Amino acid sequence: MRPTSSLRPYPRLYTVDNPRKSKTLTLMTGLFTLYCLLPLVWLVINATKSQEDFVSTFGLAPGREFALWDNVVQVFTYQDGIFSRWLLNTVLYVVVGATVSTFLAALGGYALAKLHFTGKRVFLLVILGSISVPGIALAIPQFLLFAELGLTDTPWAILIPSFINPFGLYLMWVFTAEAVPTGLLEAAKIDGAGEFRTFLQIALPLLAPAGVTVLLFSFVSIWNNYFLPLIMLKNPDWYPLTVGINQWNKLGSSAGNGALVQNLVITSSLLTIIPLIIAFLCLQRYWQSGLTMGAVKG
Repeated sequence: MRPTSSLRPYPRLYTVDNPRKSKTLTLMTGLFTLYCLLPLVWLVINATKSQEDFVSTFGLAPGREFALWDNVVQVFTYQDGIFSRWLLNTVLYVVVGATVSTFLAALGGYALAKLHFTGKRVFLLVILGSISVPGIALAIPQFLLFAELGLTDTPWAILIPSFINPFGLYLMWVFTAEAVPTGLLEAAKIDGAGEFRTFLQIALPLLAPAGVTVLLFSFVSIWNNYFLPLIMLKNPDWYPLTVGINQWNKLGSSAGNGALVQNLVITSSLLTIIPLIIAFLCLQRYWQSGLTMGAVKG
């Protein structure tokens, strides 16, 4: 007799790829990639053209001469070098705003995930509701409020709104709930550490991956912020890059000689996105881990 077994073979759990479907998916992915890269390629090519080549050659074709360095020099010397002031303003807004907003998000996420207090559920509902409200919808109320306080046309009108990051707070709350062991916090408290010291020395190092993610999101949001500085600031000395470059574009158009400053607008736009690319490349590893580590319970 042949030996029998109570174990039944499992069915095969694989599917055969459809070649036609695979080709369609590859084609759609390629078209989407081309759609995303085409504006960047156009920007790089036109930043290397002189003023004459910009208006006389095809947009995706190189110019007769390579004028990238000359364009960069003109960007930093045009209007007494005000581009450098706009760049420093943007760095100030980004460094202070992103750092403070990330720290506050980590502190608030830790409190929501690990502390128990009255009204916690209501506070969570307010956070979730604020995430669905676009920031541009709050620009006018913020302007009226800051006008009453006399803070318009000052750096504080840009910095204070950037300190509040509801999505970052929500992300840190979800990450803290899984990444920070409650037993470790209780052990620190038994040793005599207070709440704030426990957060700084125990929880904050464990929140580094999510903190980098929130920092990157805040970095991009503040760097690309346009509408809020537009309505808050009147003094060009406090403009960020977004508003300043747009003023150059309007200046050339209103003067009827837009071609004289179009190459400056294009080159300055290219210079503006370089820090964003560098930040993502340098922090990509932490950013990816921050997006995945709090989502799966260990």
